[in-house]
Parts: sequence; structure tokens; C-alpha cells
Amino acid sequence: QVQLVESGGGLVQAGGSLRLSCAASGLTFSSYAMAWFRQAPGKERGFVAAIDWSGRMTNHADSVKGRFTISRDNAKMTVSLQMNSLKPEDTAVYYCAAARYAYTMGSRYNYWGQGTQVTVSS
Repeated sequence: QVQLVESGGGLVQAGGSLRLSCAASGLTFSSYAMAWFRQAPGKERGFVAAIDWSGRMTNHADSVKGRFTISRDNAKMTVSLQMNSLKPEDTAVYYCAAARYAYTMGSRYNYWGQGTQVTVSS
């Protein structure tokens, strides 16, 4: 049974930083691309960042480029999202997801975590 468990969310002031982590189990982690998506209240879920199985290729949404960085540790079966210079518009529930390739469309992802809330105050 595949499980993806996010952690690291919380309340932070604008300009601050948070680091999200996602621990995976029940799958051959090094065979999967991983991604982060987010969903704000009243909005559709949107792509944040993805990383291929090796960690050599990453893709970040334009809205987070230069502020967020996705990384992974295959030995620990974790994927992380370092979020710097946070803005109130980054407030959302953040989800990690797994797929064979580093897609930007959520519908292409097979497995999802339960999400972690990030709230950025102005």
C-alpha cells in the first residue's frame, strides 16, 4: 500500500521560509518522479514543482521560480520543498504526489498525500 505523508506546514509571516517534506512508503521510490501541488480555498489545485526519479531534472511553476526548490533523497525516500520569500498568495494546502514521469498535470499522478496546510500572513 502506497503512502505519502507530508509534514512541515504551518503559519509563517510574509518573507519567511518553510521546508515541506514528504515521506514515501510502499513503492519503489527511486522509480518515480515526485511533485508538489497546492490548492488554495476556492481555487483549483495547481502545479508547484516536480523532480524526476534521479533528482537531476526539476521543473518549477513560474509563480515560485527563484523562491521554491524541490529536492529528493532516494535513500531516505523523501522529497522536500524549500520555500523562501513566502507571500500571502502562497497560502494553500500543499500535496505531494508520485508518478512515473515529472508531469505538470495533476491528473497524471497516481499517488497523493493527505496534504499539509501552509498559511502566510501579511
